[in-house]
Amino acid sequence: MARPFRFGVNLMSLAPADEWRAKCRWAEELGYDVILAPDHLGMPSPFPALVAAAEATERPRLGTFVLNAGFWNPALLAREVATTDALTGGRLELGLGTGYVQAEHETAGLPWGSPGERVDHLRRTVEELERLLDSEGLPHSRLRSSGGTPRPQLVQERVPLLIGGNGDRMLRLTAEHADIAAFTAARTRDGGALEPLAAEELDERVALYRKLAAGRAEPAELNLLIQIVIVTDDPGAAIQPWLSHIPHLTEQQVLELPIVLVGTLDDVVERVRAQRDRFGFSYLTVLEPNMEAFAPVIARLREA
Repeated sequence: MARPFRFGVNLMSLAPADEWRAKCRWAEELGYDVILAPDHLGMPSPFPALVAAAEATERPRLGTFVLNAGFWNPALLAREVATTDALTGGRLELGLGTGYVQAEHETAGLPWGSPGERVDHLRRTVEELERLLDSEGLPHSRLRSSGGTPRPQLVQERVPLLIGGNGDRMLRLTAEHADIAAFTAARTRDGGALEPLAAEELDERVALYRKLAAGRAEPAELNLLIQIVIVTDDPGAAIQPWLSHIPHLTEQQVLELPIVLVGTLDDVVERVRAQRDRFGFSYLTVLEPNMEAFAPVIARLREA
């Protein structure tokens, strides 16, 4: 039986307090299940933004999408996670990734390293967070000592962990630890540019993940980040401004990318259902510029 849909929106633009809260309330009214914050320089700081989102809303979960592990010390991150979990009433979902923009690390004075080193750091971060945040059945106590180290406690028994990635080692880490497996459906090129995967390439990535996750006691939720959403009667014209960004693909190939939803409302709704059937993606995330464009799709899928 197919897992029910969930929909998230990644709010990327900083705004004054009243505007931020109004934007979060609007996302809730539009039907989004998760309000997300990214982790890039020049965008909102994720944890304060999520606390403010919680104060403005009642229903949505709140998540990071995704934290750049290289920005964070695990012990300090555990403190942020526990505090944010408490201040959001146990609505937090934690998204982690390696980071893919070298210039951000250089600006912050942080090491960049090789792809392998970044995955190693993410693995250490995940494992240390699991150790530090293990509630051992005492989710509401304030602090407990473990080997002399104060341990922050959670409202939730476990903050759901989302890991986003595409490479083989990232998929293995995701299969071992994540409650939510987030597929970028893109490969990273030099300088942090993302090159989208065709559907057949994504089939292979999902198949590898499923193989690696075959021994899990509970299956993970599968997430896909949608980059372009346009509801239109003329998809060919609508996609034209994007073609220069992906010059090696034809118009039709761009329209067929899993991260692109362009067409009539009926077409987009059916495409979302088809991708859940094909890949297993029941949790879809859109970017803030697409928040309103995707809302009618959410409404239609809720009717089913």
